[in-house]
Amino acid sequence: MAEDLVLDTAIRDWVLIPLSVVMVLIGVLRHIVSKLMRSSQTPDAKIVREGQVMLRARNLRTAANFIPSKAFRARKLYYCNEENGLLFVPKGQATNPQAQMFSDPNMAMDMMKKNLSMIIPQTLTFAFVNFFFSGFVAAKIPFPLTQRFRSMLQNGIDLSTVDVSYVSSRSWYFLNLFGLRGLFSLILGEENAVDDTQRMMQMGGGFGFDPSKGLSVEKDNLDITQHDWALPNFEHHAEDVLKKVVS
Repeated sequence: MAEDLVLDTAIRDWVLIPLSVVMVLIGVLRHIVSKLMRSSQTPDAKIVREGQVMLRARNLRTAANFIPSKAFRARKLYYCNEENGLLFVPKGQATNPQAQMFSDPNMAMDMMKKNLSMIIPQTLTFAFVNFFFSGFVAAKIPFPLTQRFRSMLQNGIDLSTVDVSYVSSRSWYFLNLFGLRGLFSLILGEENAVDDTQRMMQMGGGFGFDPSKGLSVEKDNLDITQHDWALPNFEHHAEDVLKKVVS
């Protein structure tokens, strides 16, 4: 049977609160260092233009039913024409984002800086926490949990008799590492440099965004879009309303 522990208030004052404050301060420092290391690049005019074209095509699909059928067909032909449509990408002109990254040393350097700014602070912070705060039962979660959460919440404590709801100091570090995203979004903004989850997704999702694939996908979506006029006889209804108002 799991034992109930009485946590000393000194653990709260010297472990729980300092560890949380240290994590917040390190996150702010990482954001500042990442901004200083970030090199200013002039955006590629072709990529910006293709992004604006995809945005306009997406807006056309969203508001397709609020424009007349003739206007929708004309705009659809303007975007999806197989000869000179804005969304049409010839087979030989598709760009390779990996080759583009390796051909541009600045892009590869920026990626290396981002990875270093994520890996090095995490390694040093974990070593700091493991040295100063390891081996403490720092807090207790106010609701029961199953045994599957033991390895996640009691990292560094090898006692099977302790209830699963108790959280070790090392596990508290990992909970803060992934749980402070909302606080950093409020303090540093949505586009902050401390979001490790977003960075991991970017690292696992590839080397870059391929605009040609985005144009092809948007073209296919616009091709299958069916027009259904949402305002039939709207002119006559508006005319009747105006006549009633005037009279």
